[in-house]
Amino acid sequence: MPILKGFLGKRDETFDEDEFLEVDVDLSHEAGTRVPIKIVRLNEYNDAERIQKAVREGNIVLVKIKTLKERDMTELKRAIERLRKTTTAINGDIVGVDEDYVIVTPSYAHVHRSEAE
Repeated sequence: MPILKGFLGKRDETFDEDEFLEVDVDLSHEAGTRVPIKIVRLNEYNDAERIQKAVREGNIVLVKIKTLKERDMTELKRAIERLRKTTTAINGDIVGVDEDYVIVTPSYAHVHRSEAE
């Protein structure tokens, strides 16, 4: 995951929890189609609801879990399980990235998992 570490390095502190990034993706073979990527901090279990809503609306969500992980691992596990159930229900994808991030995607996106890096 060296590529993501460089991408997610020190810059993650500059993002506000409801900030969007847009990445060009050719979903319908039309130039100019853009996919929103929302960056959200998971500070408590109830934040999972906001993440679920964003994914259902078609956003890819990069979730920073470090704060909750350091404070309450049980609550983090509950929140991740809630997100996993929603992701499964909408045929999306959820994957941990590094130790402090999770990516949650709607049905049109898939996170490629390589065998070894």
